[in-house]
Amino acid sequence: MPAGIPYEEARKRYRPGVAPAVRGDDISVEELLKAYHPDHGPNARVALTVGVNRGEPCQPDLARYLQANALIDDVDIAGAQLVSTDVLIIGGGGGGCAAALTAARQGAQVILATKLRLGDSNTVMAEGGIQAAIGEDDSPQLHFEDTLRAGHFCGEPELVAQMVMDGPDVIRWLIRLGMMFDQEEDRPLGGNLLRKKPGGASAARILSYRDYTGLEMMRVLREAVDLEAGIAVWNRCPAVELLSDERGQCAGAVIYNLEWRTFVLVRARAVILATGGAGRLHLNAFPTSNHYGATADGLVLAYRIGARLRELDSFQYHPTGIAYPPHLAGGLISEAARSAGAKLINGEGERFVDELKPRDIVASAILRECAQGRGIERGGQVGVFLDTPTLEMENPGILAKRLVTLRHLADKCGQDPSQEPFLVYPTLHYQNGGVAIDKEGATSVAGLYCVGEVTGGIHGRNRLMGNALLDILSMGRRAGASAAQAGRSAVAARAGIGHVHAWQRELTLAGLPLHVKAPQLFPGYANFDLRVDAGLRTGAWGRAVGGTR
Repeated sequence: MPAGIPYEEARKRYRPGVAPAVRGDDISVEELLKAYHPDHGPNARVALTVGVNRGEPCQPDLARYLQANALIDDVDIAGAQLVSTDVLIIGGGGGGCAAALTAARQGAQVILATKLRLGDSNTVMAEGGIQAAIGEDDSPQLHFEDTLRAGHFCGEPELVAQMVMDGPDVIRWLIRLGMMFDQEEDRPLGGNLLRKKPGGASAARILSYRDYTGLEMMRVLREAVDLEAGIAVWNRCPAVELLSDERGQCAGAVIYNLEWRTFVLVRARAVILATGGAGRLHLNAFPTSNHYGATADGLVLAYRIGARLRELDSFQYHPTGIAYPPHLAGGLISEAARSAGAKLINGEGERFVDELKPRDIVASAILRECAQGRGIERGGQVGVFLDTPTLEMENPGILAKRLVTLRHLADKCGQDPSQEPFLVYPTLHYQNGGVAIDKEGATSVAGLYCVGEVTGGIHGRNRLMGNALLDILSMGRRAGASAAQAGRSAVAARAGIGHVHAWQRELTLAGLPLHVKAPQLFPGYANFDLRVDAGLRTGAWGRAVGGTR
């Protein structure tokens, strides 16, 4: 990448409060994406060689994890404690909580196992808001069309239609749980909900609570789960493998208790994966906005047991991740700032893109500016300016009242956002593809459901701001209801990891190494090794993908 324009020089060209010159742009969207988006390029994908998606394209780093061997074998779980439940939910973010609440309220006994603590997830990091068509100038039809168009018409129309139709009821459900939403300023008590227009949308449809909507959402979901008698929450209990029965159906999971350092076999009539995305694998060597636990566990486990996946070569890079200081690289500046009017400025003082275009277009435009030498270099980092000083000048008090999280982030960066623009660069933000599901969240493997970012089909090849929070609640509630019904069936007579042995044979026939293991569970820099932590024999075991010991 060419060196950027030095920061001090770029600051001299930057003029807060003055409308910047607009750089001419005659390149088409298709050409822009193919030339600069990380999903494209000669090394952007490889063909999978094993599993139900054999021969289909996949991001190369992710392919290594999907085609890895299991972390455990039969000997490791011999004598492990056995627990039974109706519904096992793996993942304690918004999708997992919505599924757990719905299943429990339909009479199912639920175990919710989460890798860290309940609520530690990407949900709490969702700042901008949730989409729902509730305005008089809006409709589910417009929401449907916007979602399909932003996803390059690769989403499943039936899934998208269901999600947008669920939108208004999801908002009512959240309000009944006690969630706060911003209201119109002229009617702060009992008035209409404040609506904002997100990038790529044709109407003002974002509902938010300041700029930490996901945190407020997770607050009420956690409280509801804690009060629900039918839900047992297992904190610090990641899943390391799924269980299958003699018919190949999903029959539970092997859970590792990080505090007790022991395995527990959980037999379940239905399993719901709500494990989130893959950002902490740092695909394509990008920084990430994702939570610490986002290491693609659900994708790996679902694929190994035989679930079909889709759009494995498509990821979203949020345009405005922190670029400087380096130790905060990838931290998210919400799209709420651009929705409020903050502009993107290159090192020559030019505005170079419509900031409210879909995220893949805006991110690609930033990458183009940096690749062509118009980015801004500071301390070895390259990016462009996000013009928050002009935003504050034009909207006095907005940083203190509406963009609270942005203000806190600025404090961490050691700067005053009303006086100094942020240096930003795209950050790995969302996994567009994932496990293929039907309208109830069911996968191609009987007994296995998936919810949220671990799934594919709703967002196509690019996600609109605010659709993630709607997705996890719409599908979480539906999957929870369907799993509760499945939970009334007979529990499997036998459950084990027989599918792992079949997988190992397939790896061997394909010439792939058995010593490479997944899921990783934690980022490589966590220095976590399951076998060392669990005190298991090592022998010729080898290493996990990305392992550090």
